[in-house]
Amino acid sequence: MEKPYECSHCDKAFTMQCRLIVHMKTHTGEKPYECSHCGKAFTRKTYLKCHFRTHTEEKPHQCNQCDKTFSMRSNLTYHMLTHSGNKPYQCNECEKAFIVKRQLSCHMRTHTGEKLFVCSQCDRAFSLNCSLKRHLMTHTGEKTYQCTHCDKTFLLKCTLIRHVKTHTGEKPFKCTRCDKVFARNTYLKKHLRRHKEEHSYQRSHCERDISKNRHVMFPLTTKSECEINADGKSNNENLIEPKMEVKLEQIDVGKSHTDELSETKFEV
Repeated sequence: MEKPYECSHCDKAFTMQCRLIVHMKTHTGEKPYECSHCGKAFTRKTYLKCHFRTHTEEKPHQCNQCDKTFSMRSNLTYHMLTHSGNKPYQCNECEKAFIVKRQLSCHMRTHTGEKLFVCSQCDRAFSLNCSLKRHLMTHTGEKTYQCTHCDKTFLLKCTLIRHVKTHTGEKPFKCTRCDKVFARNTYLKKHLRRHKEEHSYQRSHCERDISKNRHVMFPLTTKSECEINADGKSNNENLIEPKMEVKLEQIDVGKSHTDELSETKFEV
């Protein structure tokens, strides 16, 4: 398909002039559509509409395979791919695979070290645009994600989701070795490490006990005490079990130490 409208700032081209105009705003930084609730501005009116749903909590797009709902149709489309389990885009540097090509492109930057997104407030650069956005919030102190159960606010949505679980008591991460459940995946990983440490500790003690048993001394037998076969092997049935009997006589307290020893008799 022919794309006659080319961007003068980068190598992107578009089929329609209106799309080129919208794209140019990403270079100029122009954001004419501002939110009346928080003051955030956007390059497109559709972006403002989707953002407005974060205030109203409206999620009109629902998955037909589970109960999840989304504020944007694109998020629903991406979510539907997680049900298929298909990850056609695989990294040629490692074994990771991704659902969409955009994820693979972002992942490749972790191998190349490329950081396209630079902070305008400091010298830090990031490989992902979302990472830059999160970083910019540390400069502004903006906390747009508010808990509906209490008055706490958060910089990141994922932090808010974790916090809400403290109110609902939801613990979706279950240990496969015992019945314990956790609210965070990081807690589960720490718990699993304890299982691993306990297993390695028990294994080391078991090996130590085995090594001790290797040095147990058995009674020695002489050639006269067992029959030697023609092939040089001993007949274990003829082994004589050594017996020891010790008899001690009562010792008078008044006698000397040498007399005590003389009256002490050992019979073997």
